[in-house]
Amino acid sequence: MNTKQLERIQHANGFIAALDQSGGSTPKALLQYGIREDRYTNEQEMFTLVHAMRTRIIKSPTFDSRHILGAILFENTMDLTIDGQFTADYLWEQKGIVPFLKIDQGLAEPNNGVQLMKPIPGLDELLKRAVQKNIFGTKMRSLIKEANPGGIHEVVEQQFAFAKQIAGYGLVPIIEPEVDIHSSDKAQSEKILKDELLTHLSTLGKDVKVMLKLSLPAEDNFYSELIQEPHVVRVVALSGGYTQAEANEKLARNHGLIASFSRALSQGLSDEQTDDEFNALLAKSTQAIYEASIT
Repeated sequence: MNTKQLERIQHANGFIAALDQSGGSTPKALLQYGIREDRYTNEQEMFTLVHAMRTRIIKSPTFDSRHILGAILFENTMDLTIDGQFTADYLWEQKGIVPFLKIDQGLAEPNNGVQLMKPIPGLDELLKRAVQKNIFGTKMRSLIKEANPGGIHEVVEQQFAFAKQIAGYGLVPIIEPEVDIHSSDKAQSEKILKDELLTHLSTLGKDVKVMLKLSLPAEDNFYSELIQEPHVVRVVALSGGYTQAEANEKLARNHGLIASFSRALSQGLSDEQTDDEFNALLAKSTQAIYEASIT
């Protein structure tokens, strides 16, 4: 584990940029960016276009360590380069931004009011490659749709089983049990989830460090106990389908919680914008998300 990166993630002001749209969500991310599906004919062309989009964001002069602590990458992005450097090395050496890697393979079918992660075949090999590529931590997402205690227990149990495996490689896992913002019993799900997280955190070895990525809570400052928990490096919030303005407004009311936004970060960015237009909008977004993250 890189101690300079750990110190930065744990104590510095800023937020985490989520640039990890995967195979299933890439067409949606490209469409939001103004690239329709008729612009590519296969997966390779699609990933080339999305890497160009991510490269444009990362290389923007406004995407820097004044506002941004870390960036979450898709596996394909980790294996590609920016200006001749692997993406993780470019982020850290040129920008001072800590690189993370999305490792999950998507969600399983709904059961017990939740969607667990699909199995992750070859995870050990992926984690070895992540270490070789100078990745600091990982991210994996589950989804909670109902306040089902059994289902939520399964979600947290699966997340922590993977987290222990990941920590064994010296990487810091981001545990992401997202609660659906449209859930009719979201607040109750969050209560059950918090209790499960606190229980599972208490089982970790004293030197194991994790991060938590959670939905913006129904009750302000609801996750303050998790933010103070000794194993937790940082608690970050996902935008979860809120607009950037909505997400920032909710985030600003939660002290110590910082953003890890994807759609809310890239909202309004377009392939057709000039570099000046693109950079100006990204600067406005990063400033607004930063300000909401330092409350």
